Order: sequence, then C-alpha cells, then structure tokens
Amino acid sequence: MAFQKFGEERPKMSADQKIALVTGAGSGVGRAATLALLAEGYTVVLAGRRADALAETIKLAGPHGARGHAIPADVTDPASVDALFAAVKDRFGRLDVLFNNAGGNTPTTNFGDLTWEQWRSVVSVNLDGAFLVANRAYRMMRDQTPRGGRIINNGSISAHTPRFGSTPYTASKHAITGLTKTIALDGRQHDIACGQIDIGNAASPMTARMSGGVPQADGSLKPEPTMDVANVGRTIVYMAGLLPDANALFVTVMATKMPFVGRG
Repeated sequence: MAFQKFGEERPKMSADQKIALVTGAGSGVGRAATLALLAEGYTVVLAGRRADALAETIKLAGPHGARGHAIPADVTDPASVDALFAAVKDRFGRLDVLFNNAGGNTPTTNFGDLTWEQWRSVVSVNLDGAFLVANRAYRMMRDQTPRGGRIINNGSISAHTPRFGSTPYTASKHAITGLTKTIALDGRQHDIACGQIDIGNAASPMTARMSGGVPQADGSLKPEPTMDVANVGRTIVYMAGLLPDANALFVTVMATKMPFVGRG
C-alpha cells in the first residue's frame, strides 16, 4: 500500500466513489460542508426545505456542482425523510457518508420565560429530525452491499457548555452527544462509524449577531471572534475520509480566540 507523503496533495476520489448526504445544505455550515465534499470528489445529495437555497449551493460549487443533487426535504416529517432516503437509494443504490447537520435555534430567552412552542420549534429539528435522518441512514448503511458507512452528527460547543438563555438549543445538543455515542456503539456490528463535530463561532447567518454582542455568563453583552465557516468544511472532509478502521468520535473546531476555554 502506498502512503501519502507529508505535504503532498491528496488525489481526489472519482465522482462515483463515495455518496454523501448533507442535511441543511442550503446555508451556513451545511453549505460549507457540501462545497468541501464536492471539491474533494464526493457525489453529494443536498437536503433542505428550500429548493432555491439548495440550487444556490450547487451553483456556488462551480464545475464540482455537477456532482450535487438537490432533494428538498423536511427533517421533522417522517414521511419526508422516508422519501428522501428512497430517492437516494433509487438514484445511487447506497450511502457512504451522512452529515446530519440540519438545526435551528430561538432568540436568547431566560429559562423562566420559555414557551412550549419555543422548546418544540428547536427540539423538533435539532433532536427529532437528527434522530429520523440518522436512523434512516443507519438502516441503509446496515442493509447495503458492501455494508457500512459513516454518520457525522452536528453537535455544538453547547453540547459541552451552555450559553445564557439557550435552554432548548443546549438541551438538544447535549442529547446529540448521547445519540452519537449510542449509534457508534450499536453500529460496530454493521461497520457503521459515528462521530460528532462540535463547532464554535463559525461565521454564518446563525452567528451574524455576534458582531453586535452576545450575552456572557456575567450578564454582559460582548462581541465574540468568529472563524471562516470553510474551516468546518475542511473538518468534515477529514472526518468523512478516515479509513473504516478509524473514527473521530468527537472533534471540536472553534474560533481560536472565542471565550470557551476558561471561566465566565
């Protein structure tokens, strides 16, 4: 077996070698991951609620976009998720990588002021949707020939440490950690690896408000450093490209100077 030399550019895989699915591919982290996977040679299925946003992601990929296939889907709807995976199976016959990314949040709200509607709006996407997509991907990877694949869940630094007023988001991301661990354990017998990427302050529509100030643990409002969202795409490519005998169970990629390590 030939080994790649340090600093040597890795050859791109052929377009039909690996099939990846990215949920929430129409913006932010999902878009960055999609562009990075397409550039690396993956065939990518883009899933999201807005067909126009998915089409824009494919357009941004330039010539690599020829390997992008948009399938509008709502991850909170079991029937929509079933239709998504039926389409993937019908068109490609298998799935090698899932980036289970779709998610949402609510404005900063003190726990005592949260409503049931706010709670459900976040948990239905971040947890219920993540379960539905991972569950269907697991079944496809288990039953395909050759079997196996890799599931990458989008956690968050909030899966470890909460922000003020972020109960639904933080609770859902803590739950993603449990989901990741149990899929990784159950998947061993079916050659399915599962890992989690925990992202901190990637510049995206969700983090745009940080330039104007973010609530801190001491109650103050301060702007926070962000990082280029392309760093997330590179990390997803790394996790997806590991050989089957290795798994990046938890990877944190964060803005170097963001206030995470330390005391608030």
